[in-house]
Amino acid sequence: MRALESAVTIPGKIFPYDGWTNKFIFPPYDFTIADMMVTNFHHPMSTQFIMVSAFLGPELAMQAYQTAIKEKYRFSTYGDAMLII
Repeated sequence: MRALESAVTIPGKIFPYDGWTNKFIFPPYDFTIADMMVTNFHHPMSTQFIMVSAFLGPELAMQAYQTAIKEKYRFSTYGDAMLII
């Protein structure tokens, strides 16, 4: 998501990008391109969780994570994933 958002130069247009991104996505963030996201359940307060919070909103992100804990979903890179639409 960070790489994709870094490749946007004109709203709605993605152009080739070569190099590193220093983009840190946190709430409130206005996503330029993405209207959905697939992500794993990462540990709360990780940079990935903060980015999910920017996409979903902090309250809904915490509700999703509380459900994941209750249902014993697997966290981290090789754990369960969710599609956010």
